[in-house]
Amino acid sequence: MQTYNRLPVSFVRGDGIWLWDDKGDKYFDALAGIAVCGLGHAHPAVSQAVCEQSKQLVHTSNLFRIPHQERLAEKLCAITAMDNVFFSNSGAEANEAALKIVRKYGNQKNIDTPTVIVTENSFHGRTLATLTATGNRQVQAGFEPLVKGFVRVPFNDVDAISHVAANNKKVVAVMVEPIQGEGGVNVPSDDYLNQVREICDQNNWFMILDEIQTGMCRTGHWFAHQHNGIVTDILTVAKSLGNGIPIGACIARGEASQQLQTGNHGSTFGGNPFASAEALAVIDTMQNTDMPAHVTATGQLLQKKLRAALSGIEAVVDVRGKGLMVGIELDRPCTELMTQALEQGLVINVTAQKVIRLLPPLIIDHEGVELLVGKLQTLIKAFAGS
Repeated sequence: MQTYNRLPVSFVRGDGIWLWDDKGDKYFDALAGIAVCGLGHAHPAVSQAVCEQSKQLVHTSNLFRIPHQERLAEKLCAITAMDNVFFSNSGAEANEAALKIVRKYGNQKNIDTPTVIVTENSFHGRTLATLTATGNRQVQAGFEPLVKGFVRVPFNDVDAISHVAANNKKVVAVMVEPIQGEGGVNVPSDDYLNQVREICDQNNWFMILDEIQTGMCRTGHWFAHQHNGIVTDILTVAKSLGNGIPIGACIARGEASQQLQTGNHGSTFGGNPFASAEALAVIDTMQNTDMPAHVTATGQLLQKKLRAALSGIEAVVDVRGKGLMVGIELDRPCTELMTQALEQGLVINVTAQKVIRLLPPLIIDHEGVELLVGKLQTLIKAFAGS
C-alpha cells in the first residue's frame, strides 16, 4: 500500500554512521532510522546478540516466563526509578498501553469518560487512540470517528493545563513529549515538565511522558525528563531501545503500575526472547560506554558548530534541541532538502514543513560532527541562495 512517499534510494548496507545504497554510493546517516539506530548500523555487540539469540530461541509467547524479558524490565526500572514494565512491539503500542492504564484508573473512580490532556503539534502514533492523542489534524483526517476522552492544549502552556483542571473534572492524566519531535523539535521551557508534574500531583492525575523519540540517551540523559529531576507515573519508550529490532515498553510506577492485571492487556510478540536479548545488548553497550556523557558533549559541540556555520544565512530562523536531537528551522518550507541532501550523500529529515530534523547515531564523534556541519552548511546555503 502506498502509505509512504518514499525517497529514491535503496540502502543495502550500513556501518556505524554510514549507509551504502544498491549502487555502491556512500551516505552520512544523520537520521538513524528516525532515532532508532542509536548505536549506529551493524554495531558489533548488537550483531552478536542478534546472531546468538537467533540460534537459541526467538519466540515462545508471553504464556511463559522469559528470563531475558525479566532482566530487561529490571534494567529499565533501575534506570528510570519505576516499578514495572509492559513490553510491546512499537511506540504506538506502548502509548496504547499507557492510555489503557489511565482509562482503567478513571473507570475505577467512576468517571464516565476518563479524559487525557494532550498537546498541539504532538505525535503519539497512528492507532485510533494514539492518532486521536496526536496534535496533527493531517494524521487524523479521514479516520473519524476519533476516540473520545482527549482534551488538547498548546504545548509549553502550563496555564492552559491549569484552566482545564479548573473546568473539567473528568481528567485523569496529562500526556506529553518532553521535546516534540515530529512537531518540529520543539523544546519547552526548562521548568515545563516540573510544573506539569506539580499540577498532576495536585489533581491526582497520572503523568504520561512519551519518550519514544527522546529516550535511550538521545538528549544526554537516559530519558529527557531526567534533566528536570522528576519521576513520572507512566513512561513510554521504543525506537532506540531495539536499535532496529521492533520493541516498545510502557513503564509504570506506584498506583499506575498496579492497574493492568491478568487478562487486561497482552501482546503475542512483545518482549520475546529475541527482542529482549537485543535490547539488553543495547542497554549494556550504552552503560559501558557512558553514552549519556558522550551525547551531552557531542550534542553541545554539534549545536555550537551549527550556529557558527549557519549564522550568516538569513533563511535560518533557529537552531535548537537537546543532546543529539536537533532542529534547524528555516523561514520557508524545505521538504525538498531531503532529496537534495541524498544527492550530496547525506540522510536528513524535514518535519513540520520547515524544520530540518537531525537525529544522528549517538556514536557520532567530533570528526563526524565536523563532517555533518560542513555538509549541512553547503546544503542550506545552496537552498537559501546565500
